[in-house]
Amino acid sequence: MIDLRSDTVTKPTPNMLDAMFKTQVGDDVFNEDPTVLALQEKVATLFGQEAGLYCPSGTMTNQIAIKVHTQPGDEVLCDASSHIYNYEGGGIAFNSGVQAKLIVGERGRINAAQVKENINPNFDWLTRTSLVSIENTCNRAGGSYYSLENMKSIGDVCKENKLRYHLDGARIFNAITEGKYTTKEVGMLFDSISVCLSKGLGAPAGSVLLGSKEFIAHARRVRKVLGGGMRQAGYLAAAGIYALDNHVLRLKEDHVRAKIIGKAMCKLPYIANVLEVDSNIIIFNLNDKISSEKFITQLATNGVKAVGFGKQAIRFVTHLDFTDQMLEETLVILAAIKMQ
Repeated sequence: MIDLRSDTVTKPTPNMLDAMFKTQVGDDVFNEDPTVLALQEKVATLFGQEAGLYCPSGTMTNQIAIKVHTQPGDEVLCDASSHIYNYEGGGIAFNSGVQAKLIVGERGRINAAQVKENINPNFDWLTRTSLVSIENTCNRAGGSYYSLENMKSIGDVCKENKLRYHLDGARIFNAITEGKYTTKEVGMLFDSISVCLSKGLGAPAGSVLLGSKEFIAHARRVRKVLGGGMRQAGYLAAAGIYALDNHVLRLKEDHVRAKIIGKAMCKLPYIANVLEVDSNIIIFNLNDKISSEKFITQLATNGVKAVGFGKQAIRFVTHLDFTDQMLEETLVILAAIKMQ
């Protein structure tokens, strides 16, 4: 089976499993798991941040950051396609009692001028704008990524207006691979960063939240309240360390394969359009000659899994377990799809 539903479907490689099996563990709630401590320090050092906190998921790291940075009744600025707004179960309101003001950016990317014009004046009857969150890369926008200049200019507006600045780095290493900037250049811009290990990097679970020591101390308490205090989590943390050491440079392979698929799909008779492929995500819209349900069914019948991403929209995501042979098979299957 060729699984293109997400880069979250990857399984640990044999070498990653070996690293997990051989690692040393302790009780992370007591802050005594040596591998978790090593992972947190490693990611914090990579991004030039003071401290890190290992959590089960990127949703949790994002939600903890929002909780720590805001007070009930505040407002967070984010793009309309943001993961924190669309795919985290209403957690902005449920966990933190704050609301989102949605900005329609360019392919998921907001800019400094938009942020500035959406900051509320300091009137009693208006929601207090306290946080700006961006997502890099942008999932719903087809894996588009921010330039370093855009991120920095938004950060300057945040500093000028005393706003906190959070990065949902669900696929930050994909962005770094294409954007030609470094982890430290990114890290210096943000008050907090969520770094996911379970997507393109191929770890089975986990994200690391980064920030100042004071921020992370508060975040640890929130993690416990949300049920994220794990015990011998070092087995999972070892997979994260292995992924960082071995799976970052190969992300370029996923991007190359995704661009090949995107280019091929532009020539198929049932495709209305394909979003520009910037990294490892391909989002395309079917024309009215075939329904999304029929398309997904035909793919599944031929051994390819995909997900709908809207009425006639489909998403493919390339990843660690998607090989060149699978790429060739996928291209053949796509060319043979029958229209109504």
